[in-house]
Order: sequence, then C-alpha cells, then structure tokens
Amino acid sequence: MTQPTSHEPHEPLVTRLNWLRAAVLGANDGIVSTAGLVVGVAGATSDRSDLLTAGLAGLLAGSMSMAAGEYVSVSTQRDSERAALVVEKRELREQPEAELEELTGLLEERGLTRDVAREAAVQLTERDALRAHARVELGINPDELANPWHAAGASFLAFTVGALLPLLAMVLPPASARLWVTVLSVLTALTFTGWWSARLGSAPAGRAMARNVAGGALAMAVTYAAGSLLGAAGV
Repeated sequence: MTQPTSHEPHEPLVTRLNWLRAAVLGANDGIVSTAGLVVGVAGATSDRSDLLTAGLAGLLAGSMSMAAGEYVSVSTQRDSERAALVVEKRELREQPEAELEELTGLLEERGLTRDVAREAAVQLTERDALRAHARVELGINPDELANPWHAAGASFLAFTVGALLPLLAMVLPPASARLWVTVLSVLTALTFTGWWSARLGSAPAGRAMARNVAGGALAMAVTYAAGSLLGAAGV
C-alpha cells in the first residue's frame, strides 16, 4: 500500500513545537538581557560581589517578569477560548440547523464535495457538535485549552536557564578573563539558539544566527560602554 509522502503535523506535535520554540526564545531573552546587565556592570566595577548581586537581581527580575507576562497573556487567551465555546454552545442550542449548515460550508472549504461535507457534518454533530465546531470553526481543542500556569512556569524556567550562562561566565573566571569568557560564551550560545529557532521555524539558519549574534553583541557593547563611562565618572 502506498504511504503518503507528506502530511500536516498532528495537533499535539504542533503544540509541542510551539512550546519548544517559546522555550528557546525565552532562554535567548535570558541570555541577552542578563549578559547586557553583567557586562555593563563589569564596565564600571570588577568587584565579584557587585557582579553577582546585579546578575542575580537581573535573573530574578527577568524570570518573574517573563512568567507574569506569560501568565496574563495565556490567561486572556484561555478566557477568550472559554467565551467562544460558551457562545458556540448557545448557538448550537438555539439554531442547530444553521450551525449544521455552517459546519457543512466549512468542510466544503477544506476540499470536500457538498454531499460528503454534509454527511461528515451530520456525523460529527451527532457525535459531539460542540467539539466539532470548536475544532473546525474556532480552531480550539476543548480538551486542551491553554494553561497559564504551565506557560508561566515554562517561561520562568527557560529565562532562568538562559540567564545562568552569562551570570556564571562572569563571576566564576578570574577578573582578567571574565569579560572575554562571558562574551565568547554568550555569542556561542546565541549562535545555537539562533540556529535552533530557525530550524523550528523552517527558516534560513545563517540569517537567524547572524541576527541573534549581532543583537547580543550590540547589547553587550552598548551596556559595557555605558558602564565604563559611569565607572570613569565615579557614579
């Protein structure tokens, strides 16, 4: 029997890819923001305790901010999904024939003939009308609504993991090497996250890596220059 050569990814796979992409981007944010912070402080002082304090403060503030923002965003999405399901349930109760015709039309738009679309719509409606309309019309899986706690936890963890790299690279090596160790570690990590995010999005890897590395390098250069100026001024 001939096997299909290509197909649309199943919904659970798409969901996992979205989570993985969000994790990579969260880690990338942690790397860049914390690297910019500790490199900027390093431009003003070489004191290890000051660098550690600034880095930890940036890590905690950034991870909490990411988690809170993701929680609010996904909570809003979940509320919108629930509201849409309530509206759809009411419409199915008040005008079932119109909803059946709407589902038939949506299935026709997906390439089915009128007769097949009508038969499929009838069968889907008899099995579970709300789930059918949620998936086909709204693009929602009623069994897997967005979870704000999961999103917040994932963002917190991803940012923290990313932020630990520049923080440890700055405070662990001796003073004479810590700046270059940090810069090289950060640029290497940004090369990887740029490549991985491009791979997940099926985009050209070279361009994504170049953008990522250039952005991180610029952030560190600007904050280091600012820190150096403030340190020289005795601020």
